[in-house]
Amino acid sequence: MEKFGLHSRLKAAKGKGEELSSILLKAADLVAKVKGCQLYLVSQDAQNKDHIWVTEVWDSKEDHGNSLQSAKVKKLIVKALPILEDQPEGNSLEVLGGFGLS
Repeated sequence: MEKFGLHSRLKAAKGKGEELSSILLKAADLVAKVKGCQLYLVSQDAQNKDHIWVTEVWDSKEDHGNSLQSAKVKKLIVKALPILEDQPEGNSLEVLGGFGLS
């Protein structure tokens, strides 16, 4: 299995976690229709509601990059940037396999 993955933490400004989650869930709806997206999971830290985690699996790094070129995705990015406390932290991953991926 040669898939590209990302696991990132986004820190919203104090009290803005719900707003950031909403934006990222809209992004999930958009990328669900994009070529190569296998998984786009949005989670909220149980200890800090302003920390949001996004786990992604794509057929390729190129497919992920192409998804960021969508006008609708760009619009959501612009909407999310002002409520982020810091730059997103995360890692690119080489997905080896597991349950739930085709």
